[in-house]
Amino acid sequence: MKNYDVIILGAGASGLMCAGNISRKKSVGIFDVNTKPAKKLKISGGGKCNITNISVELNNFDGDSELLSKVFTKFSKEHLLDFLDRNRVELELRKGRYFFCKNSSDDIIEVLLRNAKYADMHLSEEILSLEKDGEDFILTTSVGEYRAKKVVVATGGKSFSVLGASDIGLKIAKSFDIAVKEFTPALVGLTLQKEQFWMKELSGLSCYVHIKVEDRLLKEEMLFAHKGISGPAVLSASLYWKKGDISIDFLPQYELRELIDKGGNKLLSSVIPLPKRLSKALLQAIEFKDKECRKITSDDMKRVERLKAYSFSPAGNFGFSKAEVSRGGVLSEELDSTTLESKKVKGLYFIGEVVDITGELGGYNFQWAFSSAYVCAKKM
Repeated sequence: MKNYDVIILGAGASGLMCAGNISRKKSVGIFDVNTKPAKKLKISGGGKCNITNISVELNNFDGDSELLSKVFTKFSKEHLLDFLDRNRVELELRKGRYFFCKNSSDDIIEVLLRNAKYADMHLSEEILSLEKDGEDFILTTSVGEYRAKKVVVATGGKSFSVLGASDIGLKIAKSFDIAVKEFTPALVGLTLQKEQFWMKELSGLSCYVHIKVEDRLLKEEMLFAHKGISGPAVLSASLYWKKGDISIDFLPQYELRELIDKGGNKLLSSVIPLPKRLSKALLQAIEFKDKECRKITSDDMKRVERLKAYSFSPAGNFGFSKAEVSRGGVLSEELDSTTLESKKVKGLYFIGEVVDITGELGGYNFQWAFSSAYVCAKKM
């Protein structure tokens, strides 16, 4: 039976980052079911990986703000950017917000693998179980058994099952009586009730919107799709939507009264600064018969105002097969906020997406993956 000081379960972004920051004096084994490491990182962002955001704030996450704050204090966006710069990974800033790899996500993967090259990489090994044997852990895989003093669970969530994603991390936590929140799809498109099926007929169109869900306001593009609605604004909104209404402002950059006053003899549908097909569909959805702007009454305005607050309740979401990440995971109160070690099981750590912390679309989840991995590794 092979012995290690540290076993890391998962060869994704957080697992590799953790391995690369553990003391070289310790023996490390990395285990993953996939044939290659960092598969999700490789395909993210169209192969260029949205690695972080120009503004990383606690309100960009659904999760424990205190834990996030402590982790980001030790490894912030600035630390990540400096790490990438020192390793000569070129980035490009898109829309003034999103940091992507300039060339390819392979640039980051190469850095992570280079830093973790001293670790033994066990690929194509399915993780079957983890048990405690005195002060040690016994890992059983599809290939054999391994022993270690410490284990880091970096197995991610259930989204991207084609890349080997599963809930094995939660199963391991539950086997040690560690409380979890079951995974649900997040950063995912939303399906529609019958009353909003008109949106499906606009498949392919997109527009800039503000979406209000719970106490959050998401500002980005929305895409009309065959199955419902998607695009960056909707994906981030899905993180906070559980049930009930969401409200969409289809004209966040305009004042309706001003548009109408300037419209004169023009039809309202031709004045609305949106694709014509969308403008007409929106007016039908709010049950407003198109008319010249000069003829719009104060009573009409009450209905037209719905263009800036179109409220409805989605039917559901597109599911794990279309989700960018999973919401849920090991509850933060189960973990030491300075080490990410289990409070109940000494030597057992949880990092990245397997923890009940999920970010909005825009590089936040990779930031959390790298930050949590670094903090965990430095406490080994």
